[in-house]
Amino acid sequence: MPGLGLGNIGGEGNGRSHCSGGKAKLLALGKALPKNVLHQDKFVETYLHGTSCDDPATRAKLERLCKSTTVRTRYTVMSKELLDEHPELKTEGTPTLTPRLDICNAAVLELGAAAARAALGEWGRPIADITHLVYISSTDIRLPGGDLFLATRLGLTPNTVRTSLLLLGCSGGAAGLRTAKDIAENNPGSRVLVIAAETTVLGFRPPSHDRPYDLVSAALFGDGASAAIIGASPIRAEEDPFLELEFSRQEFLPGTDKVINGKIAEEGSDFKLGRDLPEKIESRIEGFCRTLMDKVGIKEFNDLFWAVHPGGPAILNRLEVCLELEPDKLKISRKALMNYGNVSSNTVFYVLEYLRDELKKGAIREEWGLILAFGPGITFEGMLVRGIN
Repeated sequence: MPGLGLGNIGGEGNGRSHCSGGKAKLLALGKALPKNVLHQDKFVETYLHGTSCDDPATRAKLERLCKSTTVRTRYTVMSKELLDEHPELKTEGTPTLTPRLDICNAAVLELGAAAARAALGEWGRPIADITHLVYISSTDIRLPGGDLFLATRLGLTPNTVRTSLLLLGCSGGAAGLRTAKDIAENNPGSRVLVIAAETTVLGFRPPSHDRPYDLVSAALFGDGASAAIIGASPIRAEEDPFLELEFSRQEFLPGTDKVINGKIAEEGSDFKLGRDLPEKIESRIEGFCRTLMDKVGIKEFNDLFWAVHPGGPAILNRLEVCLELEPDKLKISRKALMNYGNVSSNTVFYVLEYLRDELKKGAIREEWGLILAFGPGITFEGMLVRGIN
């Protein structure tokens, strides 16, 4: 099929093929994490003490939630020092939007810049060769946006073309990859720097019987940043791609806009996850995946490798059962959830970092794979990808 840049589709069995020039490739990755580590087995005590809560029922529920998440460690911008400086953050009903935004805006810049420098260091080419910036965040709300401040802090050229993807939640990282792919393939010679940065400070609050869903967020979400560099036609002696981005797809489920629901208020962000989220995803996931698989004639789900944003263990469990996946297919997604928690748009990049490790040591035999993420809408983001030798 000439002209599509697919190389030798299906002609090499389970072996990964050489990359095709016209398709976008993942050239480098980087990440940055706050210095404050949350150990899940100690989180309940830390959180309840920090918010001055001594309710036994709240403690018992939070302990159950912390165990069910399968998370072991997370990272957070929030600290005792910040709470001492801003005691209003743990006071119910206090208007705190301004200090929250001040903390968030500074944190995403610091984390985002550090993640970008890590990716740029791995890439190894001059920063002046970056032509486009795609910035992703659900916690950066200001004018001008964080994309401009990051471009300035990193020393990107003033004619770097910037795109911001804001308030996309957990689907933001995959949406950023899709956007970068389109840019790279339609602008010959371009190199796209993708930065995602998130913090939970905007939604941090003391527990309340009126908001039981707050405890789910407290037990599951973490902070961090990630970065990637995307480009087509890699320079053989200078760039080392490990993943080719073949076909992307986005779809929303009508009538599900309340399942993942959030708003910004005077007290910060108010965020809810419906209990039926895994069920809603399960109802459409098979058809969504098959649309991408049909592009290259793959029929069996287990003939792919999988890089799924781990929104929570229930979503991964539903996918595994619904698609009859072998137990190790979602291993790297579960590992990212265990080590970082759900870091919203970032987590899919942490999964991709583990995927790169598996590809490089030859632990993955499949040539083709799927990247998946689910966000507000409910919005599905998917991409068919190919491992590169």
